[in-house]
Amino acid sequence: MATPQRALSAKEADIQMMLAAEVHLGTKNCDFQMERYVFKRRNDGIYIINVGRTWEKLQLAARVIVAIENPQDIIVQSARPYGQRAVLKFAQYTGAHAIAGRHTPGTFTNQLQTSFSEPRLLILTDPRTDHQPIKEAALYNIPTIAFCDTDSPMRHVDIGIPANNKGKHSIGCLFWLLARMVLQMRGVIGPGHKWDVMVDLFFYREPEESKEQQEEEVPALPDYTDYAAAAAGADWSSGQIPDAQWTTDMVGTMPPVPGGWSADAGAGDGWDAAAPPAMAAPPAMAAPPVIPGVASSGWE
Repeated sequence: MATPQRALSAKEADIQMMLAAEVHLGTKNCDFQMERYVFKRRNDGIYIINVGRTWEKLQLAARVIVAIENPQDIIVQSARPYGQRAVLKFAQYTGAHAIAGRHTPGTFTNQLQTSFSEPRLLILTDPRTDHQPIKEAALYNIPTIAFCDTDSPMRHVDIGIPANNKGKHSIGCLFWLLARMVLQMRGVIGPGHKWDVMVDLFFYREPEESKEQQEEEVPALPDYTDYAAAAAGADWSSGQIPDAQWTTDMVGTMPPVPGGWSADAGAGDGWDAAAPPAMAAPPAMAAPPVIPGVASSGWE
């Protein structure tokens, strides 16, 4: 049986996945605290991040996450749109509490808010975008883990994972690797076993793409135009219809119609004569007789 350390070693497939997701690509600026994680600088000025240091920091962050007994005490947050789907998926598989979207000021400090919480660990996508939760976590000494690019500020960040935190594929790949490491250390995934969850579920999807996919999944309604065209072009007077003979048999049993069903029946020679006579007007009410000595009752 392989040891946990050997099972969590940086495999060639994982490194290739990180390179394909452009986890190693930084920016043209570099913070002085991120210089230790830079491998080299390209000719166009973009800094290249050392992927080996990224893997080591992912393992360190996974060990810290596993040390929290209650996963609900861990808050994973992302205000960047590219990381919101990855945050929700990470919380789904690890049991953490996810906050996707804008951070409400006072969530960690104001006890009167309905969304107030006291987490034991905070995981962020970008220290620059999520600067408000970092400040609030620093006031209450909450340890913070963040994915840091070469230009990200490292202030109040306890564990900075050097990686590209601006690409949607990079963010999804990082959260997928971190979630898999956590499940491996918890024993949910056995050593040497493959996780059946694909990394594509952690990627950000455009609203137009998801809408088109939903439309494709809806089954198409059957087309009745062919049936209508066939019905319109069919010879209904011939013997194409199996039960067409019943019409000729029933015509003789129907009662005769006054005036006949000829084509010129509506010309005025048969329909007007059959009209009923006009109803006579009702007779007028007669006046009551006049009795001597009795006042008139209004009938005049």
